[in-house]
Amino acid sequence: MAQSTTMIIAAAAASLLVLLVAAAAVVEASPASFDYAGAFDKCLQFFEAQRSGKLPGDRRVHWRGDSALADGISQGVDLVGGYYDSGDHVKFGFPMAYAVTMLSWGVVEFEKEMVAANNLHQALDAIRWGTNFFVKAHTQPNTLWVQVGDGDSDHLCWERAEDMTTPRTAYKIDISHPGSDVAGETAAALAAASKAFKPYDSLYSDLLLLHAKQLFTFADTFRGKYDDSLQNAKKFYPSASGYQDELLWAAAWLYEATGDESYLRYVSQNAEAFGGTGWAVTEFSWDNKYAGLQVLLSKVLFEQSGNAAGYAGTLKEYQAKAEFFLCSCLQKNNDHNVKMTPGGLLYVNDWSNMQYVSSSTFLLTVYADYLAESHGTLHCPGGEVNPSEILRFARSQADYVLGKNPKGMSYMVGYGNFYPTHVHHRGASIPSIYAVNATVGCMEGFDKYYNSRDADPNVLNGALVGGPDGNDGFVDDRCNYQHAEPTLVGNAPICGVFARLAAEPKDSSPDYSPPATYGLSPSKGGSPLEFVHKVTNTWKTNGVDYYRHEVTAKNTCGQAITYLKLQIKELSGPIYGVSGPKGKDMYEFPSWMTRLDANAQLTIDYIQGGPAAKINVVEYKTA
Repeated sequence: MAQSTTMIIAAAAASLLVLLVAAAAVVEASPASFDYAGAFDKCLQFFEAQRSGKLPGDRRVHWRGDSALADGISQGVDLVGGYYDSGDHVKFGFPMAYAVTMLSWGVVEFEKEMVAANNLHQALDAIRWGTNFFVKAHTQPNTLWVQVGDGDSDHLCWERAEDMTTPRTAYKIDISHPGSDVAGETAAALAAASKAFKPYDSLYSDLLLLHAKQLFTFADTFRGKYDDSLQNAKKFYPSASGYQDELLWAAAWLYEATGDESYLRYVSQNAEAFGGTGWAVTEFSWDNKYAGLQVLLSKVLFEQSGNAAGYAGTLKEYQAKAEFFLCSCLQKNNDHNVKMTPGGLLYVNDWSNMQYVSSSTFLLTVYADYLAESHGTLHCPGGEVNPSEILRFARSQADYVLGKNPKGMSYMVGYGNFYPTHVHHRGASIPSIYAVNATVGCMEGFDKYYNSRDADPNVLNGALVGGPDGNDGFVDDRCNYQHAEPTLVGNAPICGVFARLAAEPKDSSPDYSPPATYGLSPSKGGSPLEFVHKVTNTWKTNGVDYYRHEVTAKNTCGQAITYLKLQIKELSGPIYGVSGPKGKDMYEFPSWMTRLDANAQLTIDYIQGGPAAKINVVEYKTA
């Protein structure tokens, strides 16, 4: 009897413990419990980890050391500094400039909130690290150095930045090799930063504005896409949307920074021809600036400044397109909504989707504030939305990032107790030079650290990884570069959002609830996979010719493929996008993929000298 009573009490205690744990989990997931100020701080720490050049003594990321101290020397220019783009060590000027623009926009909109979070100084430091580099890279009025390092050769090595052995070739645009997109984006970054610094360092603000004006004139006078001038950039950051959006974007930021009516006249006169009032989009990114441009120019209309009245008609057209984008995110734009995962995350692209979540959430947040200030509402086809509802939706995206999602995982490294520990990032995955004071070579890095199952020895605090797949699934695998790699462009917009949410009083209204799940319809007929093989780049290293091969395998069988075995013969270099080998020359789905839906594509990249490898389907299963 006593034993039975003990068992009953134990069972009751266990049940109570389960209930308490469940209750604690609910509290942990509630919006009020998220430390947005802490997330803001960590977001900025990521930019410290991405710094190239001579690092300051007061840095917070102590596992990083000085690196790339000779960048530009072989071309007779000082290009030391700036930011590494993502998990690799190339300095891509186009996305770097966009990241600085978005960091600066965050300061412009949420300066008081950043002061309240005690981190405005760190935010300005993050911006200055980028703008100092742009000022050095703008060596003449019509010359801008826009890339240091080569993506293909860099990807041959898995090494620390401090040990870097890959070529540091620098690339520029000039009158003969124009790049209106990257010059325009850099002008936008410098103009936005100029406004951010104006109250704190007016001389530096004036210097940035001078460079911004010169770069805009260069971009507008000598028009052309930068990836037509620099084929090396086309594989990694192609300017698919063209350069017109960057010209309008730069002019809009110059108006924001100066109030000079000529820039407002430019965005008005070129609104239709450059797509500003014609493009209705459902993404905002380093390439496509239209949604950000449209929201920024809506701000001019809301503020009703002295110059705005004469351009009200055109500004309202910009605003209409801005609201198309916002309504699409809010799932109130009829058949033109942005897709969402079952767990409620905006889903634009399988590759590094969090960058689109970050940028969209920023625009939703600032527009909610614009509307609140003007006592307005957002008019969508699916109904009116008030500012607090917009902000609630934006908060739902930020909360998903921080852990309120089906996996209960924070997609910001270092935030909370459960976050990715196998990040696709060279510096994070290899022990610090202060821990292992010996050079880690290219292949040693791949063999010993890239393929290691061990957790990262260095915590990449604040890194926003690429995020989950369309069904809220995520595999914490260093090889999972589509979902486990952080980027400058992913982190930059959401930093300001966290600062804004940290200052938001508790909202007693119900949380945003995700809509019903969506599905994909299978196609009819076709063979299992259709392969398209192309060489995307070639270069010479130590006298050896190397080629970057890209193979797209499209599922044309009409059903989801749940198991795949490929035979890849004559492969001699590193391969990405598959797992293996599983026996002689045999490869399977990458570890983060469990199915390939009908009409979906699997992309395989590999690098080697000599002819292409031969790829065949050996076995597959369908759902």
